[in-house]
Amino acid sequence: MTPSLVEWGTPAEQAELAVLAVHGRGQDPAFMRETARRFGSAPVRFFAPEAEGATWYPLSFLEPVERNQPALDRSSRTVAACVDRLAQAGFDRRRVVLWGFSQGACLLSHVILTDPRPVAGLVLFTGGYVGTTPPPAPGDRALHGVPAVVRSIEDDPWVPRHRVEDTAALLRQAGAQVDLRIDPGTEHVITDEACAAATGLLDAAARQAG
Repeated sequence: MTPSLVEWGTPAEQAELAVLAVHGRGQDPAFMRETARRFGSAPVRFFAPEAEGATWYPLSFLEPVERNQPALDRSSRTVAACVDRLAQAGFDRRRVVLWGFSQGACLLSHVILTDPRPVAGLVLFTGGYVGTTPPPAPGDRALHGVPAVVRSIEDDPWVPRHRVEDTAALLRQAGAQVDLRIDPGTEHVITDEACAAATGLLDAAARQAG
């Protein structure tokens, strides 16, 4: 079943891009909408699904993949269904940016690395691939030219720095153009710089789409 989506931003018929905004554990689309207010203006429409019980999978993303099943596969299918829904609304994958925070960024990292297909861009705030070992590096430069903004906090309480760096390296191996920055700190937060970098990606991707 295709999930319902909360929408905001530029009217769909005027938008150059769609942004699929995937929230973190214990959050909802309202959190992503409030965070998007910190972005500069861009001709994009945001679409945000909501996880059942406010979580996409039950345990830490650092646990073995099988321990987060079947919820992880179910949530991956939700992301795929959302992308299909955006295509029906006139936004093919080349006009879709995937944006996630925390557990949402982990889910999107899992999806894009296990089923690597080009999109207009990736914005991953404080997240990384799911599991104890990295997924096989996507071959054939499957994400060639895809811009990716990857941001985190050095001593984040939930997401180790090395996992963010390893995820960025896998994206680079797949051909993505990765902008990685990890700022000092100990809080699970989205910085103003991260929001500015996301805005830059959206502006550039919108110009290319237009």
